[in-house]
Amino acid sequence: MERSSSFLAHIAAHQGSIILIDKPRGPSSHQVAAWVREITGVSSVGHTGTLDPPVSGVLVILLGRAVRLTTILHQDDKEYVALLRLQGDVSDAELAEVIEHFTGRIYQRPPKRSAVKRALRIREIHELEMLGRDGRLVLFRVKCDSGTYIRSLCHHIGMACGVGGAMVELRRTRSGPFSEKDCVTLHTLRDAVEKARAGDDTYLRKIIRSPLEALHGFPRIQMKESAADAICHGARLSSRGVVSHDTFQMEDLVVMLAGDDFIGIGEALVSSSRIVPGEKGLVVAPRLVMQDIGVYPAVWKAHKPKREKS
Repeated sequence: MERSSSFLAHIAAHQGSIILIDKPRGPSSHQVAAWVREITGVSSVGHTGTLDPPVSGVLVILLGRAVRLTTILHQDDKEYVALLRLQGDVSDAELAEVIEHFTGRIYQRPPKRSAVKRALRIREIHELEMLGRDGRLVLFRVKCDSGTYIRSLCHHIGMACGVGGAMVELRRTRSGPFSEKDCVTLHTLRDAVEKARAGDDTYLRKIIRSPLEALHGFPRIQMKESAADAICHGARLSSRGVVSHDTFQMEDLVVMLAGDDFIGIGEALVSSSRIVPGEKGLVVAPRLVMQDIGVYPAVWKAHKPKREKS
């Protein structure tokens, strides 16, 4: 497996990578991640947005340094298709009216079987659409904040209808910018690795994705390569190191790039309208660094504290 291992090791050793798996019903998300680790041979593997064993669909698997993005990508919006079974008869008009009331901000408490603290939380339902129904079975699509419990949503819709209800089946169709059409099965991944083992890594390269794809929509800032090593040491980016930038506001998360290289993610200290490339002023504080120290030339000088006069 020299060639496939070499390619995957290269990915893991640089900026990491992403594989989009169509999780089957049955195994846990942790088990799927473990299988990806076994198939690829990459030791550092994680995932974003846990799917319960009975749930299928989009599972974003992070390899190598991309695991550092876990906490950020966990916040991505999700989209699901769910099957609800009502426990009594409800007219189409009444059901449509109830569903409409659940669009927007809702209160939820995690189910008893959940691994997190059962504190009341607020989540936003961005879109809620009934796709069809067959008697008491209702198929609907929901786009929502990360951390929304669809099982609880089904239960509450049933209660609002006055008859009760329960989720029968659930599939995640989108996570952040990725849809189910972007995913591959575990069997497809294994086949691609086997082909790479035989000397053809074309299929494997099509499956491997850049972490930057997961950050689609984040504003970006281009810096000079001469500023990159300082950022890797934890220094804040100055306007003097800025080449170009997108529009963003103070405290926004910003993707920091040096050419095509993904340096990391930082928090904007000022709005982009106040940045004047080449001038003084700190503009971004690094929050997550993707590169190693020493990859870029160290042309900066560390600040030395002044000695006190005796």
